[in-house]
Amino acid sequence: MISTNAMADKFFVDTNILVYAYDRSAGRKHQKAKTLVEELWRSGSGVVSTQVLQELAANLRRKCSPPLGPDETRQLIQDYLAWEVVVNGPESTLQALDLESRYKISFWDALVLHAAETVGAVTLYSEDLSHRQRYGTVLVVNPFK
Repeated sequence: MISTNAMADKFFVDTNILVYAYDRSAGRKHQKAKTLVEELWRSGSGVVSTQVLQELAANLRRKCSPPLGPDETRQLIQDYLAWEVVVNGPESTLQALDLESRYKISFWDALVLHAAETVGAVTLYSEDLSHRQRYGTVLVVNPFK
């Protein structure tokens, strides 16, 4: 799944992919997401944002089957702090509003896209945006397609 063209490439991961990686009830999506996340751990090329970590913490406790408990969720979020984490600041909101208008996508997707652009990610793994669509310098890849 991950391009091997350059070790310096960064791969931004949207919340839904991370949730599937831990949701054993997600079947094929669980296995594909788990494999992708494991590859990103091995390569050290995974990137997330504060938004993704916040959404992940909430969704692991209410959408996963079985749901993760508070301690397990905290440990998992702590683990992801080893990845590069893009901090969404006040200016991020304004930039996301511009991207939302330009690309006609949701504000939350625009905020993820802005974070991926900010960090220089070559790929954004997500099932929420159009597969193989390029948004500026970022290519969206739906790993389930």
